[in-house]
Amino acid sequence: MTILDFMPPTTVSSNYVNGQWVPSASGVTFENRNPANTDELIGVFQQSNAADVDAAITAAAKAYEEWRLVPAPVRAEMLFRAAQIIAARKEDFARDMTREMGKVLNETRGDVQEAIDMTFYMAGEGRRMFGQTVPSELRNKFAMSVRQPLGVCSIITPWNFPMAIPSWKIVPALVCGNTVVFKPSSNTPLSAHNFVKVLIEAGIPKGVVNMITGDADVGTAMTTDPRVSVVSFTGSTTVGRTVNQAAASTFKKVHLEMGGKNVVMIMDDANLELAVDGCLWGGFGTSGQRCTAASRVVVHEKVYRKFVDAFIGRAKTLVVGDGLDPKVDMGPSNSDAQLQTVMRYVQIGRDEGAALALGGRRLESGSYAKGFFHEPTIFADVDPKMRIAREEIFGPVVSVIPCRSLEEAVAIGNGVEYGLSASIYTQDINRAFQAMRDLYTGIFYVNAPTIGAEVHLPFGGTKSTGNGHREAGVAALEVFSEWKSIYIDFSGKLQRAQIDVEQV
Repeated sequence: MTILDFMPPTTVSSNYVNGQWVPSASGVTFENRNPANTDELIGVFQQSNAADVDAAITAAAKAYEEWRLVPAPVRAEMLFRAAQIIAARKEDFARDMTREMGKVLNETRGDVQEAIDMTFYMAGEGRRMFGQTVPSELRNKFAMSVRQPLGVCSIITPWNFPMAIPSWKIVPALVCGNTVVFKPSSNTPLSAHNFVKVLIEAGIPKGVVNMITGDADVGTAMTTDPRVSVVSFTGSTTVGRTVNQAAASTFKKVHLEMGGKNVVMIMDDANLELAVDGCLWGGFGTSGQRCTAASRVVVHEKVYRKFVDAFIGRAKTLVVGDGLDPKVDMGPSNSDAQLQTVMRYVQIGRDEGAALALGGRRLESGSYAKGFFHEPTIFADVDPKMRIAREEIFGPVVSVIPCRSLEEAVAIGNGVEYGLSASIYTQDINRAFQAMRDLYTGIFYVNAPTIGAEVHLPFGGTKSTGNGHREAGVAALEVFSEWKSIYIDFSGKLQRAQIDVEQV
């Protein structure tokens, strides 16, 4: 049986529930269009409702009873096959992703590669998932701990990494023995379909993975149903707070990965050419649409003007356009709504008195006319109290802020509500270690931008960026499993812990 046997019979893409491609109970669909050229229709997808969520959760709850008993190494073998399939189709999946998400092809290849890496990595955990064995305080008694699955997991993902982020959540959930109801962003449902079809082809049984497309009403139903044990959400802090509150009454485990306002600190001894390279990639990669984007650059006053001039000069050379064009460095915003947000913050920056050093305009003539394009934008001489230096913009807008010392740079870095990623450029190892100690973030880089996380280390942030959980690495297993401590007494008599301890 091949992937073609599982594809919907029409050009309208269906939900995937209990092993079948089915239309939404709502009878309503929505269009998915290319943000670089809205004349191009990518596909038509289901606008699902609460009845669809109920059907998906019912299927997942039923499938859980059998899936949890499948040995973890066997579950892992299916995931290993999935990783192999994704690797074989990497280029096709990357091109689909560029068409629906907008970022340039090299970046979508990286997105797909991240899904490959995560799936291979978590497949390996199927033969590990280590517990502990410890000595008992009593004779003839054995003590150990094991991981156990939780049940049905609601997975809600954003549009900026439409294959990588689903893999971060779905794959560890599956290897731990859970079942999944998955709602991707309505802006990037095709990449989600591609990922789910791979899991089906790899042998994941019916009901174990279910996918429904739709808007916030679907997400609300997924977070409030009492049959759901885990909610894993990536998106804005505002929506994440709502998700957390909705899930609280039924005591679900909730994993939140939310906003960021990340800082690059450039000291007076930094390699400025390297720092400019990093700030270009960190600030304008993915058109700034990363939770880890380097949207703030704090520069020591001794090298401030030299850096700003070089940064502006290099940013002027960036080519904006359709991400499928190999000459393009930066694609469009993902949607008109996101573009409008960028434009609104550019005006806020102007109104606040920041110096608009580069860009600041929507691109809308010629080849840009049918897309959501914006110039790479740099504000200089920004006060760290300005909104553009404190609030997440999620677009190609970078604020450059002067400082007089490392201590001041660290204070500026910590002076926002988020705590996801930070970096420092310096040749002084003492400064580097001081900064990595004092920045209260979940991720830190030295002589590199604020983006570039790898799948075998924990990913996540502090403060309003998250709620203490982490994705990736073995830390992901903590989200999708629970500990069970087990005591086996083979003494043949009652032994009372803490009471019958022998004194020698």
